Amino acid sequence: MAVPIPSRQLFIDGEWREPVLKKRIPIINPATQEIIGDIPAASAEDVEIAVEAARRAFSKPDYWASTSGSCRAKFLRAIADKILERKIELAKLEVVDSGKPIDEAISDMEAVAGCFKYYAELAEALDAKKKIPISIPMDTFNSHVLKEPIGVVALITPWNYPLLMAAWKVAPALAAGCTAILKPSELASVTCLELAAVCRDVALPPGVLNILTGLGPEAGAPLASHPHVDKIAFTGSTATGIKIMTAAAQMIKPVSLELGGKSPILVFEDVDLDNAIEWTLYGCFPNNGQICSATSRLLVHENIAAKFLDELVGWSKSIKISDPLEEGCRLGAIVSEGQEISSEMAVEYEKILNFISTAKSEGATILYGGVRPQHLKKGFFIEPTIITDVSTSMQIWREEVFGPVLCVKTFATEEEAIELANDTHYGLGAAVLSKDLGRCERLSKVLQAGVVWVNCSQPCFDQAPWGGIKRSGIGRELGEWGLENYLTVKQVTEYTSDKKWGWYSPP
Repeated sequence: MAVPIPSRQLFIDGEWREPVLKKRIPIINPATQEIIGDIPAASAEDVEIAVEAARRAFSKPDYWASTSGSCRAKFLRAIADKILERKIELAKLEVVDSGKPIDEAISDMEAVAGCFKYYAELAEALDAKKKIPISIPMDTFNSHVLKEPIGVVALITPWNYPLLMAAWKVAPALAAGCTAILKPSELASVTCLELAAVCRDVALPPGVLNILTGLGPEAGAPLASHPHVDKIAFTGSTATGIKIMTAAAQMIKPVSLELGGKSPILVFEDVDLDNAIEWTLYGCFPNNGQICSATSRLLVHENIAAKFLDELVGWSKSIKISDPLEEGCRLGAIVSEGQEISSEMAVEYEKILNFISTAKSEGATILYGGVRPQHLKKGFFIEPTIITDVSTSMQIWREEVFGPVLCVKTFATEEEAIELANDTHYGLGAAVLSKDLGRCERLSKVLQAGVVWVNCSQPCFDQAPWGGIKRSGIGRELGEWGLENYLTVKQVTEYTSDKKWGWYSPP
């Protein structure tokens, strides 16, 4: 049964607004390759209007920035409740827009609501932390710090978890008292426009959240470089992150960046084989392998490698690849096809196939997958792919594929495993699987990553910080760290003595 796509406009100052240039972008269902609707295409003119609305909302006396955290929390909880109320509808929209399996999309909607509820709690707690006294060594002064919202923020989000990645930014930004302009990826914007509808339903004050869909060069770039935007938070590719950081540097503007990854998973010889295989699969193949933190470099101890890989292939063959709306689907369709939607974006489906082809030409072995499933004649589907005989100089080992592709190397010693794991420009995630908890603790300290999983891969919690090092980004999202992204600290010091300061003599 077809999933109807609501026809929406840009969301600016609490109202639906047609783009100034009246352009729209087609929506392609990755599982059918059919055009199923369209989204508005914002331009620099629309960015100007949205930033002005957000600035007006931020600066208005007795409005969003100056209201209590408990007041803001009521809106965040109302948004969460409305998301849950529309959970199945929103999940289906995300499936036909991005190609992810329906079970994952439903879980994502629950996580979106959970994120808004979590930051509602932190918004309430912020009321007690807005003014914090400081102990200083001179009794003639009193000093305190004020925690204040940083201002108007630009939130630029990716297509792999469209509404969830938006929630990771929108929820803490609004909890802090900021006003925001959300710019989702043009490849999957439908549920972000529905977030605008939710905001209207809960009567979020106009201008607090504005949502602009459109192409990166035409909408994202002018937003990132706008002089009246106080901070940029971006999730996406490292290449685009560099451009955003460059634009922000012209005005010494703060940024938080969650970028690419090429994360390792280390499997030692003492593991329970079935558990290790399932976590290896779960670390790489959910969301069709389109995960920035995917543990897509498998390092397995040489003593168990043959048996491990033989069983890994068996498990991979049992993964259900189907229309992502089908019950039990575990691998859906890649988000886009082989036509560039903008000059900035390499297209995912052909890019992944090219990665696999290059690996083969460089001497690697495609142990399993790497092709279209025979039972699916249309749609952007790729079998889960396992690649062996990989050298550390190969493109497939060093570059982020962003698809269901796992490359494999063996190791003999713990030291060799660490060296292989850390030999990367990226540093988002890493996983270690072993029954030796002492070893796991050692490795959690030396693995160069912002997130380390022990005997698992990919679990994520609102309360725990998320982010990377090296070329995987700057800053942390989620937890209290996510809220701090959108707060600034002001020192206030008062001279309390009746005595003159006495540094200068009167004339």
